[in-house]
Amino acid sequence: MSVEKEIEHQQIENREIVDALLADGSEPKAIYPIEHHMSCANFDTLEKAAVDAFKLGFEVTDAEELELDDGAIIFCFDATVDHELSVERLDKDTEALIRIAQKNKVQYDGWGTYFMDENGPVFDEDEFEEDEE
Repeated sequence: MSVEKEIEHQQIENREIVDALLADGSEPKAIYPIEHHMSCANFDTLEKAAVDAFKLGFEVTDAEELELDDGAIIFCFDATVDHELSVERLDKDTEALIRIAQKNKVQYDGWGTYFMDENGPVFDEDEFEEDEE
């Protein structure tokens, strides 16, 4: 897929995610922790993408090593930022990160956040139970 098509596809997905969160009652004016995911089979290559994301103002998590179902090993990190659930801001950020991914030959794997009510993030209890196992 060309980078332009990937950006277009991600922008459609950005709207779908925001619409779903707001339709479920998530707080529209809250500040959301947005976690953009990037991955690559080569740690050194991924590290270059992390540096580029950091230079754009994202907080970058330490890379993690994951084993896929087929036994392959990949490395991944999150580029995080906190802001309102703004489609325009998400479009800008995802475009920048997709371009970083393309430049560095890594995979942009989308973004995620949490449902927010008037008291802050609402976490999925099952997510933490899996982590404890």
